[in-house]
Amino acid sequence: MTATPLPPPLPEPWDTRLPIGFAVELAADAHRSRDGRLLLAGAPPRLLRLGPTAARLLDGGRFTVTGRTSAALARRLLDIGAVHPRPPAGAAAGRPERGTEGPRTTVVVPVRDRADLVDRLLGRLRADPLTARLPVLVVDDGSHESAAPALARAADRHGATLFRHPRNLGPAAARNTGLRHAATPYVAFLDSDVAPGPGWLAPLLAQFADPAVALVAPRIVAAPVPGDRRRVLDRYEGVRSPLDMGAREGPVVPLSALAYVPSATLVVRRAALGAGFDPRLRVAEDVDLCMRLHEAGWRLRYVPAVTMGHHHRTGLRGWLGQRAGYGTGAAELALRHPGQVPPMHAAPWSVAACALLLRGRPLPAAAAVALAGVTAVRLARRMPDADTPVRAAALLTLAGLRGTAEQLLRCATRHHWPLALAAGAASRRARRVLLAAALAEGLLDHRRAASGLGPLTHVAVRRLDDLAYGWGVWRGALRRRTAGPLVPRIVRTAAPARPPAATPPSRTPRPAHQPSANLPAPH
Repeated sequence: MTATPLPPPLPEPWDTRLPIGFAVELAADAHRSRDGRLLLAGAPPRLLRLGPTAARLLDGGRFTVTGRTSAALARRLLDIGAVHPRPPAGAAAGRPERGTEGPRTTVVVPVRDRADLVDRLLGRLRADPLTARLPVLVVDDGSHESAAPALARAADRHGATLFRHPRNLGPAAARNTGLRHAATPYVAFLDSDVAPGPGWLAPLLAQFADPAVALVAPRIVAAPVPGDRRRVLDRYEGVRSPLDMGAREGPVVPLSALAYVPSATLVVRRAALGAGFDPRLRVAEDVDLCMRLHEAGWRLRYVPAVTMGHHHRTGLRGWLGQRAGYGTGAAELALRHPGQVPPMHAAPWSVAACALLLRGRPLPAAAAVALAGVTAVRLARRMPDADTPVRAAALLTLAGLRGTAEQLLRCATRHHWPLALAAGAASRRARRVLLAAALAEGLLDHRRAASGLGPLTHVAVRRLDDLAYGWGVWRGALRRRTAGPLVPRIVRTAAPARPPAATPPSRTPRPAHQPSANLPAPH
């Protein structure tokens, strides 16, 4: 295994106290008991027992920070993902503060060639009243001689400042050049192939009313393609773009359903980033930055209410190459952040139950049912104050079992498909199970995504997607001589969580992200 030199540590947040007037709202998928004292919420989900003060504050599903107690509770629930921030209407950090002049945000566009996309992007920015006068820095990352003049003309046409690397250094280095030259407290990184709509920036900047927030990202969706030009890959990208992190708002936390956000569009607090992205990384530099910021104690937010269109690749060869390239980054991340990028993350009981069910025989199946039953009983005993402890425990146990089963399906068809193929070649039964898994997972995804493709076409494209990504993971693992991105994380869960209701948070707490012992492993 090759040693990986780590970049310098990022600065820690100097203040994590939420300001007076900052409001939070209970997440839509949170569940409370009838007396309001038991709360199931967060990502990953955990069971919280609320004190009388906390329960009273949450009675309306929303409360505003008015002092130390409410600030401490809001901070804890925000970090868990049980509530979402609702900053004051005038909290857009892009507006000049009283006593200051000029903009508070700089837009940085890293690009190589693609002058036409830059021209279109800058035109959109100048047409939006909220971004029309912002300083824009275009960083030409070693464009070819034939494309560089057109790129310079596009920047000049829209009043942007152009910086040029004499050779291609990669997107991380290009963003860092813009970061170094930005003179504002906030920096918005926009890739050249995104299509921002009007008013996109203000809701993202409003999140910085929380002084512990270092990075905010919108939802990246496939830019619409005219119906007569839409091909199979266009339709698939419309529902399964790798840059689309979904419709669920929340904190960005490793080992959760929202473990990172892509760098296609990011708004950052400049002082939190230090030197910025690691320029040695050509892929996964955004994931690495998210993890380093989290380790330093910063908070990261995902705001899907703001959407950015993205012009994706449509050629099959380039599309497969991109997917494989994404996969190669997993090995470097596993070396830098051990245990933080596993192909699956589950509890031992659920893995054992799924393994028994896969045997397909009555005795192992009965053992799996007994194991799940024991888990449900233990869970019910730990939440006697639930409205219906037995029913709640059974539903949570089934949800955990289903989540682990789906993760196993994904591992077999994505990260571990070479091993699955080898098993299928050696065993007829394994081959049948693999084919059934590949079909079942694809059809389930087709239904969830509401794909416009036919079921079999969607399954075929999804399997190509997984084959390419998995090939990239294995190629990166072999090149870096590490099995890190291929090793599942099987862990026991932590103790039940109890949010503080009267104690102020420390200056630089690390956001908790492990699930409670009362709950099945996250999925």
